[in-house]
Amino acid sequence: MSPETTNPETMSVFSPQLASRFDALVAKYPLRRSALVPMLLYAQDEVGYLSDAVIAEVAERIGITELDVRNVATYYSMLRFKPVGKYNIQVCTNISCMLRGGYEILDKFQLELGITPKGITPDGIFSLEEVECLGACCWAPAIQVNYDFHDELKAELVPGIIDGYRGKAGVPGDRSSSQGWKAQAEGTASHA
Repeated sequence: MSPETTNPETMSVFSPQLASRFDALVAKYPLRRSALVPMLLYAQDEVGYLSDAVIAEVAERIGITELDVRNVATYYSMLRFKPVGKYNIQVCTNISCMLRGGYEILDKFQLELGITPKGITPDGIFSLEEVECLGACCWAPAIQVNYDFHDELKAELVPGIIDGYRGKAGVPGDRSSSQGWKAQAEGTASHA
């Protein structure tokens, strides 16, 4: 049974551990609504994105409407309403990163993975985003992969970064296993 198929009277879309954490969060704040953003972040970490079921359950747990949850969630760029890859790569192209090679790094990720920003690799391991700022102007150019931060990058380091995360995912790390590299070599890169 997937986390999305639930009966609200008997089951939660969240693990029992996360449901307990939510109960503790709500009790910690003087206003239940104050727990909303932390709950959304924890929910996204567990489910992968803010699905309709996640939004409905968070709203019910806090005692607000689903529209209130959506209104808050849409304000924050780090909250997602669509699934992403196991490793979501965010490449900063704001002014400091741009001037120090941010677009070259983004281009290299696109070439290696065979996807464009907002795309997901066919194996579901990687997704790619172009972001406005990661708050690392002094260490530009920078990327973030889930919660891992990489700064002062060069485009030639991209294949090694991809291989490292492929290894964490249990997929062989050599470049010949990269879907994007193979697709690019064959001239069939898919663009989302």
